[in-house]
Amino acid sequence: MPLLRRAAHTERVASVCTRITVGEPGQQATLCCVHNAIGLVVFAHANGFSQSSRSNHELARRLRERRLDTLEYELLEPGEPDHDAHARNISLLADRLLGVIDALPASQRDHPLGLFGSGTASAAALLAETRQAHRVGAVVSRGGRPDLAGNHLNEVQAPTLLLVGEADEQVLALNRQAYARLRCEKRIEVVPRATHLFLEAGALDAVATKAADWFCAHLPVQPKPDPASRRH
Repeated sequence: MPLLRRAAHTERVASVCTRITVGEPGQQATLCCVHNAIGLVVFAHANGFSQSSRSNHELARRLRERRLDTLEYELLEPGEPDHDAHARNISLLADRLLGVIDALPASQRDHPLGLFGSGTASAAALLAETRQAHRVGAVVSRGGRPDLAGNHLNEVQAPTLLLVGEADEQVLALNRQAYARLRCEKRIEVVPRATHLFLEAGALDAVATKAADWFCAHLPVQPKPDPASRRH
């Protein structure tokens, strides 16, 4: 049963949102669908900050206006034991993200898929892409730590966009290091005057526009073939 129907006058594009159970811990995710969607973007974050969650809600709304379905998911429960250690465990986060993808409803499994990560979940999104490259059409990182993907960066195949605030100097430096190691189609965009959470006037709007443009340009019409399906 749909949780709610978001009216067109609040989103420009009507969407129907449902809560679905995903991942090994049995956590809940919010899936919002629009009419004639051209793809699905899975949001992933693992810091538990309410401001980050609010930003993701707004970004998801903006993507739906561009005919992209969205799924929002917190990779870590706020009260989860060893929360801080798990937030830095990129392999664990990537496994959970892949669990979310595996748990998608049948109606979503053939949609072109994008991953949108923030914080350490950006590295998890990139690592997940290397493990299931045939399923992921594009990746976007917002104020993330793609550098934490380490040696897996040069294995990423999906077109990848790194969005970083100009005033977030340490994270910007780390993103530039990660960018140099990526071998896929890539771009790094620096949002003027923005800090880590993109709270400055116009900053989140810039992120939404650049991310939506990237996903709309790079999500394929059909999913890439699974290399395993070619084996005899």
